[in-house]
This record gives sequence, C-alpha cells and structure tokens, in this order.
Amino acid sequence: MRSGTRIPVRHTILALAAAGSVLATPLSPAHAAGPAPSPDLRADVNRDGTVDVTGGSDKAGEDGWTVARGAVHLPNLDDDTKRCPTTGPDGRPLSDAKLAACDDASDSKVNGTADAADLARVRSVPMSGVAADAKGSVQVTKGAKHTHVFLKRSGKWVLVTPGTRLTAAELRSGVEFGVEATDVIRDSAKWDGRAVIRLTVSSGGRSTSDSVTLRVAPLLTHHHLQNTQQVMVTKVNGAGEYGRLQRKFVKDLAKEVENAGITKPLVTFEKYGDPWAQDFVEPAYVGMTGPGGRRHVMRVMLRSAQLDREAGRELFEKVRGRDVGVVQVSDRAQPDDWSLNSMGNLETIPPYAHGGRSFPAGRIIMGWRKDTGERPSPGMRTLLKSQGLQDPLLLDTSWLGVGHVDEFVQFLPADTPRGWRIGVADPRAGLQLLRDAQRDGHGATRMFSVPGLDGAPAPKETIDQALASRHFVADNTMAAERIAANLEILKRETGVSDAEIVRVPALYTREAETRAADGEEVPMPRLTRLGGGSSLAETYQDHGQQKWLAEDGARSSKAPQTVMTSAYVPGAVNGVLLARDRYLAPRQWGPVIGGKDVFTEAVTAVYRKAGLKVSYIDDWYTYHLGMGEVHCGTNTLRDASAAWWAKPVR
Repeated sequence: MRSGTRIPVRHTILALAAAGSVLATPLSPAHAAGPAPSPDLRADVNRDGTVDVTGGSDKAGEDGWTVARGAVHLPNLDDDTKRCPTTGPDGRPLSDAKLAACDDASDSKVNGTADAADLARVRSVPMSGVAADAKGSVQVTKGAKHTHVFLKRSGKWVLVTPGTRLTAAELRSGVEFGVEATDVIRDSAKWDGRAVIRLTVSSGGRSTSDSVTLRVAPLLTHHHLQNTQQVMVTKVNGAGEYGRLQRKFVKDLAKEVENAGITKPLVTFEKYGDPWAQDFVEPAYVGMTGPGGRRHVMRVMLRSAQLDREAGRELFEKVRGRDVGVVQVSDRAQPDDWSLNSMGNLETIPPYAHGGRSFPAGRIIMGWRKDTGERPSPGMRTLLKSQGLQDPLLLDTSWLGVGHVDEFVQFLPADTPRGWRIGVADPRAGLQLLRDAQRDGHGATRMFSVPGLDGAPAPKETIDQALASRHFVADNTMAAERIAANLEILKRETGVSDAEIVRVPALYTREAETRAADGEEVPMPRLTRLGGGSSLAETYQDHGQQKWLAEDGARSSKAPQTVMTSAYVPGAVNGVLLARDRYLAPRQWGPVIGGKDVFTEAVTAVYRKAGLKVSYIDDWYTYHLGMGEVHCGTNTLRDASAAWWAKPVR
C-alpha cells in the first residue's frame, strides 16, 4: 500500500527529528520541489520462495492475507546454536518460565546462517533515480510487539531500530530485510499474527511509503497422512521389574521402527522417568516456503498444560535446538481436569473440506467431560483455535477413566478420494467374539493368555466369568453407545460415510472389580505393583490422574456420574501408525482357542482389510495396566514438508 505526503519546509526538521533523523540542516526549496520518491516493498505473497522485485507476481494481495495467499514469517522459537541455558549461574535448574524465555527470537541478533534461514525475506524494488539526499526508514505499524525486522547490510544482519536509516545508495540497489516473529499466536483477540512492515522514503521535502503484510505461520499439529520420520519414547533407567520391562519395550520398539523403514534412531526421554511420552508433548510445526521453493519447516514441541509435570522440561533441555522450538502455555491446569490436558487427548483429523468449511492442515479433536462440563485448559484451547486452521472439535470422553480421545478413535490412510478413514474401537464386536467362543464350548478358556510375573500373577478369569460379571456387558454396551454418539459428530463434521469407518474389536471395563452372577469376585486386570520399588499405580497417576476422591476417601462432589472405563483387552486402536501401510498395535493377549489368539486374529483381519500390515508389541505390564497402550507411551515426528495451505481433496 503506497502513500505520499508533501512536507512543508518549515516542518521538515521537526518531522525528521521526531522520526529519529540525523539530518542537521533544513532542505533547500530546490530539493523540496524535486519529484516524490516512490518506494515499492515486496514480500513472498505467492509463497513460491522468491520475492519478485521485477514482475508483479508478489504485488497483488500484498496488503492482505488469506489461507491461500499472503506472505508468511516464522515464530523464531528454535535455538540453532544451542545458546539457551538450562541451569542458572549457581548450577540450579532454571524455572519453567526462564526455560521458555530463551530462543532465537529473544535476542537482537541473527545467530548464524541457520538462524538467517528462519527469517522471511522482504525486499525493496531498486529505486534507480532516487536523489542523493534520499533517506529511508522502516517501521512495523502492526504487530511490532511480536516482530523483529533485520536489515542485511555489508553482508551482515542488523536489527532495524527507530534510528535506522537507509542511504540513497541502498535504496538505489534495493534492500533485503529479514522478518521473524517472537512468538506464536496465543490469543487472536489480542494479536492475530499479522505484521505490517512500512518503508518510508523522504527526499526533496516529500515522503512516500509502501507497506506489506505478513502473518506468522500457524502452529499446526501432525496428522496421519504425514509420514513418520522419527519416534519418541521414554526410557526408564530405574531399577526394578518395571524398569526392566520398560527398557525391553524400548528395545522392541526400536526393532519395529526399523522394520517399518524409519531410519532415524529413537528419541529417548531419560531424565524424569515419565513413561507417557504421548501425554507431556504434542509435536507440532510451523512452515514457510524457503529458497528454491523448498518448504522450510521448524518443529515446535507443544508442552502439555501440566507445568507440574516435570517431563515437559526435557523438551527444553534436550530436544530444543536447530529448527526445533518449544511452546508452553502459562495457565496451569486445574486439578480436576489434569488428565484432559494430556496430549493423548489431542489427535488430528487429516485434511478435509465439508459443509462449506475447509481444513487444509487437518482439524484437532480433544475430549471433554460432558457430564461435569470440564474441558481442557482454556489457554491451550485458545492458542489452538487462534491459529485459524485447525479449530478444535470436542468429543465426549466422560465415559473413560483417563478421558483421552486416543482410547477409542484414530485416523488411517486410505486409497480413496478422501485419502483417509476413521478407525474406532468396537465393543460390540469384542463382546461378540466372547459370545461366539462361549457358544462353541470355550467358555472355560481363560480370558487372557499373558504370563504372570513375580508379584503380578496372570489374570485367571474365564470367558464365562467375564460375560457373567455384573457390569461387564452393560459397561461395554454403554461404551459402544458413547462411541457411536462421537462417531455421529465426526460424520456430521467431516462428511465421512459408514463405508469409510474401520471398526476394531475392543472391550472396556470399569476401574473397580466386578462381581460375577454367582457372587464370586472376579478381579479384572488393573493396576499392579511390580517388584523392586517400581509401581504401575504410581505410573497411572502420571497418565490419567483423576482426583475424584476427597481426602477421607469419599467420592468428590465433582465426580462424574457416568461410569468410567478403560481398555479391558489392550486397546488396538491405541497404537502407532509407523508408515502408510504399517501399524503397530499392543499385543492383545486374548483367549487362545485352537492355538490362536481370537482377538489378535480379529484385529489383524480388520486392519488388513483396511490396507495395513499389523505388528504387535507387548505393553501389558508397561502401559496397559497403567490404563494406556503403546500410543500413550510413544510419540511421532512426521513429515511436514507439504504446503499447509493446499486445498484438501474433499
């Protein structure tokens, strides 16, 4: 946007002084009568990686911004040179706030070539005929609090300040600027992410200006149409049986990852011992087009809104670095919704368009407790919604003890026009497997084939006992109804049809023991204390910490009235998509009839029909008894090189 004014000579000195000019003498009438300079500022409006200063490809729309067109700059939250400290001068760990306060945008420098690559380029069109007295200045007229502009001068990047002046020689040759944001959009009502950069040129008593608009790249979560590039997991180094089993899980996971064709080694969290790697972080990303049209992506680890969860500190201490930043939300989760703020309660629908709305980068889903009205952290939900692309959709998880969406729903790649399907847990199919086995005379077969451990005997209940349990059938019927209700929401919002739904056999159980019809107590497999001082019960407090009990053990007035359940047979939908055609599920350990695990056979058949090769990993004692599965204990870094603004097929 171009504007121009003629400045009376008597006001020239005052105006330039107010703008920080170093001009010491008034302009002559001859200078004042000269032609008005006409600056032309350009940015990468068409997102092709080049700022066009000779043609018009980046001119149209330079003052606005839409999802499809408009210049983009990055929130420069990484630490390219690993300069950010994690301890203070006294050697003590820094506070969460101080950890988050340091990144490449927290100083006034460009920290090397890697940091320079994080800057969005803005250029001025060369002004060959500008007069010798011409001066230029740059101002951020919108978003200045969140924006740094650097000027490339003599091969070095220098911060633009109110006192910075461009010389006539620089204006003639054209100037290159680099722009960074100092943060992501946290609340669009306070800052919508836009930065308006204005170049003003003064000469001969006149000033004219031109502006361009940039918007900070939206912080986006990954979806399952993006290929897995690396897997993250916690490695528990403590003594005891749990530590041994968990390290075996990590070793087995590494083999599965390699078999899936993923070449990068596991990222292991080892400092804090929180095994729920899915829950304390959500890998996200920001991206813009770099030189040559290549996408320049910065990973951003989104820490869960559980700042009392120390494991999130390792994101700053270990993971942050070149092209990897960290964002944390400052408002602390209230005790009653602690588990809802775990990132296992955040998944992403792949890109789609339906009902007049388009989600080219996918759409977030999160669980809430419909019976109590509790929702995830307001600060986190506001941040996610403020990005403007993945407006979170809430699903009812009040029927689940932990309350995470990953316990019943997933999204799977598909060779269809849409490109993906919905996978859901199917308790009715799980019940039918047991009824079929009972009908065929296998009711006395043990429900679970998992071997026992010292201090953790194998479950002894039979198929007959499970089906006769007081609440078992009713609870699974309830779970099926709740899943169906959530599925209707997903179908309404996305346009997915019944033919695009993959139903995976599953079973749930309430957290308490159940009583068989004959009055015999049937202990359902649940939290188990293992030897050596390691406790899965303690682990559970990290995963699905529900504070429904008062100090005297009485049920809190805020406790949900809905029965809360968790996976009875390891939840197959709570697995990891390692590749477009490779899925890693928790080992089922179901009833073995005729030498075959009936749940493994059924689950494998369902995924095979959906085009996936399934492998299994044992997580019974490491995660399942802690009310989670392999997905809860891992995380994935995915390829984000595709343009987030591309239109979805449907």
